[in-house]
Amino acid sequence: MSSLSTSRTFNIRTVDVRTDSVTRIGAAMHRAMAGTEFEKGPLGEDLRVKELQKMAADMFGMEAALLVPSGTMSNLIAVMVHCMERGDEMIVGDLSHMRIYEQGGSAQLAGVHSMPVTTLLDGTFDLDQLVSNIRHDYPKPFYPRSRLICLENTHNIMGGRVLPPSFLQEVRAITDRHGLAVHMDGARLMNAAVALGVSPRTILQHVDSVSVSLCKGLGAPVGSLLCGSQDFISRAIRCRKALGGGMRQAGILAAAGKLALEDMVLRLEEDHRNAKTFAKALWECDSSLFHVDMDSVETNIVCFRLCDPSLSPSEFCDHMAQIWTGEEVALQQGVRVLMLPFFGGIVRAVWHVGVNAEDTQMAIKKLQFVARQYSNNKQNNRLQ
Repeated sequence: MSSLSTSRTFNIRTVDVRTDSVTRIGAAMHRAMAGTEFEKGPLGEDLRVKELQKMAADMFGMEAALLVPSGTMSNLIAVMVHCMERGDEMIVGDLSHMRIYEQGGSAQLAGVHSMPVTTLLDGTFDLDQLVSNIRHDYPKPFYPRSRLICLENTHNIMGGRVLPPSFLQEVRAITDRHGLAVHMDGARLMNAAVALGVSPRTILQHVDSVSVSLCKGLGAPVGSLLCGSQDFISRAIRCRKALGGGMRQAGILAAAGKLALEDMVLRLEEDHRNAKTFAKALWECDSSLFHVDMDSVETNIVCFRLCDPSLSPSEFCDHMAQIWTGEEVALQQGVRVLMLPFFGGIVRAVWHVGVNAEDTQMAIKKLQFVARQYSNNKQNNRLQ
């Protein structure tokens, strides 16, 4: 690669696609939060929070909902409610967010064992393998008791894949036969609903509980909604308290969450479109440097591999984040594209409300510039 530009640069554009949780709240959300009065109901629950929870329960086809500070806490609470005895077991995909990125909280804090099943390319798992790992019918005391199946929709590590409705139906049939509950880590559930062109309640008819993030593609600053039956949420409130997740005067956050559900869902299609535009540019750019499976780009996440072993994901992300000599002339400005070296040696880019179509085109130009620089550098090395 050419050397890093040391010139004083005034015209730099930053395109941050490391994750959809880096979104900055917009003017409308600022106004909604600033206009919120702090008030409490008779038991100390902010009335705005109650409004948000009722809205979410109706939207998701559930009896009740609970506002929780984070998705990790929301998922952990779901495990604690469904698996009420230490030594209970949940069955999860081996590449699920709950297993890889939540620090084993189910074991650390809830005493719940996790049984992994192999995650397939579309985010599902083999149903025969699932059935073979159900162990609560064993009369002997040697085994954990299977209580819960955990799904992830969309699936993060698999590149934002949307779980097929037929898979959800089959999982529900299995759990009904064996008396298990189903929890969905639906941090990006609304992306799945938009991609399928259905309401979220259509997806959630097959599960007992769901965790939905407000602060990813929906653009709120904080929060996750945990939804389920009235009894489930009553138990969840106790678990939230034990984990330190109770919030006082949280109406300012609820105002943002309410606007997120009302106004930010339909615009997710723009994120999906921009992600597919970038993936197509990757596919067309340089097959000796990049590999992307276009069929896997279903929502707002693009995962791709680097074909040249001499260029690591971390090095590539560094190149994309730096301003290089000659770049401002070639691109008419300096462009920093922030990406993430990801699980399994891939690079991940995630589109969100902070990255529009113009940003996407500038990211493509930077990608093409870096690819040309890398190819020219390899060619020069061969000639020396």
